Amino acid sequence: MSDTRLSHPERIVYPVAKISKGEVADYYRAVEAWLLPELVERPLSLLRCPDGIASACFFQKHHADSLGEGVHPVRLRESAGQADYVYVRDIEGVSALVQMNTLEFHPWGAKRQAPDRPDRLVFDLDPAEDIAWSELKRAGREVRDRLAEIGLDSWPRLSGGKGMHVVVPIRPGPGWAEAKAFSEAFADAMVAQSPLRYVATASKVARKGRIFIDWLRNARGATSVASWSLRAREGAPVAMPLRWDEFSRARSSTDFDLAKALRRAARLRSDPWEGFAESRQRLPTI
Repeated sequence: MSDTRLSHPERIVYPVAKISKGEVADYYRAVEAWLLPELVERPLSLLRCPDGIASACFFQKHHADSLGEGVHPVRLRESAGQADYVYVRDIEGVSALVQMNTLEFHPWGAKRQAPDRPDRLVFDLDPAEDIAWSELKRAGREVRDRLAEIGLDSWPRLSGGKGMHVVVPIRPGPGWAEAKAFSEAFADAMVAQSPLRYVATASKVARKGRIFIDWLRNARGATSVASWSLRAREGAPVAMPLRWDEFSRARSSTDFDLAKALRRAARLRSDPWEGFAESRQRLPTI
């Protein structure tokens, strides 16, 4: 049982799927072994939905005492000075945030002890409306292959939204400016190679009929959704880490909802991202 007292566990937060706040709390406890390595000791942005997904939700990144005892502050530099951001150390912190109606967890690409030394990069492949899922899968594999050509292993994640993520662990050391410059150069190289398939700018007009390689996640303060996080979308989809062979069989970016994610967590015998946390690959120069 959680030490966090959950108020109104019966409140429905996913109206069509009829999933309650209590079921959300139970889900995160059930998958904690897989979720926590993505979250602990990292500054977090939280998507909170006080009245469920049918009403207004909002992002929060700054700490407040009202978030609960299991939720901790970490003082970080901002453009306007310094501020206390949020981090958790364990499942009690996650449960406290669920009590405060958090549905989505978005960690930094660096740990709080070294916030200016990123240890992962995320390439978010965001397709235009007219892009088939088969094309997005092809793009994910192509990004993987181009990364491999420059010596970088990567791991795939269904976003639970529109697209998928290709995630690259790196040895901490380069700063955010270097990580961002590498990510931009890599995305630009992909566009130069296949200009009719890819775009590296956020312009909606330029993205028509193409896949946006979103490299902007790889900047100080930017975040990406955590593996095993619920998404605040109807159907309660989950951001799911996969092996590359599993990704080849995926049917959509929302293959896993809460129930399917629970079944996957119960039967998993090895980490689909095996080797990710142990990777010490260096960021190359391109």
